[in-house]
Amino acid sequence: MAFNIVLVEPEIPQNTGNIARTCAATGSTLHLVGPLGFAIDDRKLKRAGLDYWRLLAIRYYDSFDGFKEAYPRANFYYATTKGKKFYDGVQYRQGDFLVFGKETRGLPWELLEQNPDRCIRIPMVKETAARSINLSNAVAVVLYEALRQHKFIELT
Repeated sequence: MAFNIVLVEPEIPQNTGNIARTCAATGSTLHLVGPLGFAIDDRKLKRAGLDYWRLLAIRYYDSFDGFKEAYPRANFYYATTKGKKFYDGVQYRQGDFLVFGKETRGLPWELLEQNPDRCIRIPMVKETAARSINLSNAVAVVLYEALRQHKFIELT
C-alpha cells in the first residue's frame, strides 16, 4: 500500500494538478478536502496533470471532519511551517496520510494545536521573507522521503 496525500481546501488548480501527477507517478492516493478554490473540471487543473488523470486514485470530501470520519484509525502527519520536527525525523508507515493545507493559510491552527507531535516541517533559512515553499514542491519533498524510507517499494 502506498501513501495518501491529503489537500485541505487547495486554492490553486495548477498546484493540485502537479500534485495529482506526483501521486499518479508514485501510486499514492490523492484526497481532496473541500471547499476547493476551483472547479474539478478547471482547464488549468487538467493541464497541469496532463494525461495522468486516468492513472490517479482520487477521493473527494466535503469537509475535514467528513474526511477524518472515513479513516478513524489512520496515521496522520500534518505539514506546517509551525511544526517542531523536520519531515525526515519521523518514521512513516505505508498507508500513512500526509496532510497539507491551503496555499494562503496552511492548516487550521486548532488542528495543529491538537496534534503537535504529528506536525512536521520542511526546513528553510532562518531569516527569510518567504513564508513557505510551493505546495506541490512540499508534497513532493515529504512524499519522496516517506518513499525513500521504504526503499521505493513498487517504484522503478
